[in-house]
Amino acid sequence: MKLSIKRFMKKGLCIAAMAMSCGISAFAQGITTANEFFKAVSDKYATFKDYQAVVDIKIGNTPMAANVLYLAPDKMRMDFSNPAQQTIVYDGKKLICYLPESASVLTQDSTGANPTTSEGLSLLRRYYTVSYEKGQAAVALEDGSDEMVIKLILWRRTGSESFRNIKMAIDPDTKLIRRIIATTPGGVVYQFDFRGYEINQGLTPKRFEYDIPSGANNYDNFLFSE
Repeated sequence: MKLSIKRFMKKGLCIAAMAMSCGISAFAQGITTANEFFKAVSDKYATFKDYQAVVDIKIGNTPMAANVLYLAPDKMRMDFSNPAQQTIVYDGKKLICYLPESASVLTQDSTGANPTTSEGLSLLRRYYTVSYEKGQAAVALEDGSDEMVIKLILWRRTGSESFRNIKMAIDPDTKLIRRIIATTPGGVVYQFDFRGYEINQGLTPKRFEYDIPSGANNYDNFLFSE
């Protein structure tokens, strides 16, 4: 069986993994510019040893949901409830994506900066222009919502970046990112809603080990496949 790489990328699973992993940070009081605010986000992110949370994902009109684990400095795991049994693991060196519907495992070696680190967030500051979307005051998360957040928007500096813009909604009370909305140049929208954070729970590297299911079709370095 030949796996359609374009079909996989259309679902945005790995983009979801990368973009989603920026979803833990804090609001810094007294910040007067958006760029300083975002730097404080990066600095605060660096203080977390680990976290777990539930993330609801929507890619276009396709809903997904997962439990995400992060362990500093560079480990991440997503165990999906929708679609069930789908798994994404990054162990600091290799990205592994298991797609149960096609019984396929996609792997990709990676040695670059991971967005799950403060360094990754710093790279966003380098390649995106940061501004307040609604000003420094808290606004409703969405129309009709009683949940109040601070909103940022990041615009890409060059045409080579994966997203045209990235919006972040930050809860000023819990000091965590509540929502990320990333839009591609082609207009595809990826939305990530985070809830149920548990921070510094003592996660161990063993939680990020993954045994590839027997009989699965393996595709190495899939991001560079044609």
